[in-house]
Amino acid sequence: MRFRTSWRVAAVLVAMLVSGRAGAADAPAGAGIDARIQARMAESGLVGVGAAVIIDRKVAWSKGYGFADKQRGVPFTPDTVMAIGSISKTFTGVAMMQAVQDGRLSLDEDITRYLPFKVVHPAFPEARITLRQLATHTSGITDRWAVYERLYHWGGDAPETLGDFLSGYLVAGGKDYAPENFVPHAPGTHREYSNIGAALAGYIVERAVGEPLNTYTRRTIFAPLRMARSGWLLSEVPAGAHATLYVAQDGFSIPLPPYGLTTYPDGGVRTSVAELSRFFIALLGGGQYQGARILQPASAAEMMRLQYTAANKPDNIVLAEKNSGLFWATKYDGRFVGHGGSDPGVRTEMLATPAGDVAVVLFTNTSLAERDGKVYAELFKDVWEHAQALKSAPK
Repeated sequence: MRFRTSWRVAAVLVAMLVSGRAGAADAPAGAGIDARIQARMAESGLVGVGAAVIIDRKVAWSKGYGFADKQRGVPFTPDTVMAIGSISKTFTGVAMMQAVQDGRLSLDEDITRYLPFKVVHPAFPEARITLRQLATHTSGITDRWAVYERLYHWGGDAPETLGDFLSGYLVAGGKDYAPENFVPHAPGTHREYSNIGAALAGYIVERAVGEPLNTYTRRTIFAPLRMARSGWLLSEVPAGAHATLYVAQDGFSIPLPPYGLTTYPDGGVRTSVAELSRFFIALLGGGQYQGARILQPASAAEMMRLQYTAANKPDNIVLAEKNSGLFWATKYDGRFVGHGGSDPGVRTEMLATPAGDVAVVLFTNTSLAERDGKVYAELFKDVWEHAQALKSAPK
């Protein structure tokens, strides 16, 4: 499972943004961004932080703090490479839209057309499941934790193939199949965040383009955007370049072993603040960055278009709080759009205003206890306020 920001953390951030109030352990009023971030890190035990502010589709500020590897004294910089969790889904989304614009996929066809096995919701066998549903988390597929937790492969890249896992999870008689792998709602009617659904979308892209997602996106996304240090697998990251990931516990920073994911399209990208900023600018800029185009304008617009209205929204969605593009969503009561990520040792945000004129990329390489989760919200607020100040500064 991608460990997502809890509703409590979201509520904390919304309250702070509305009131302008920060936590009791803030740096002194008027302190600069460096002092504020360093105070958060000292308070919470965050080992490394990296951030960028994007104003009008240009990086206006970027900096790293603390350590990429505390034991070796390696500083965390905007070029530090680390796993980004579920922000990876936006890369899967771009690859999906590339295949759609090339005529290889349709967002609204039954996905069985593209697969070597048939995916059927056991309670609604006549209902078709589509890529659009996978990309808006309304397919009816859910993550059964008893299965999903073993998809983290500690020590290296996962040995199980994506296709083998998916067929075993989604096809009756498979080794991991159970009716509980699906929610009790018809496809398209209920939103249930699903990492496995996102992985299935990535697998469908692989089948459509005829090569693994990691090699396809290296050609069609990473190379055009000059993301030379980015990749999906541990084996694709230059030796020694990957940040160490940590868990903060009882005053200690406990390093985690590296890990890979069987369902890598749902959270496997490893990149830096600097390189992810180029990708984010491309999305906010209609599919291009400094002349390099990864999506046609119409495809980029469809990916980021909020799909739901009062007439077609899932039964459990309040539009004022949450709406969804294609592997893209509103966050914090609609104040931002983009995606976040959370995994062991990982907390990341890639968020912008709905207009796209102000955006923030934020990385931390440390997991905190749930009771300390508001630290992430406070840290994002600090960087967001810095972004607002840069936006309003005299040109």
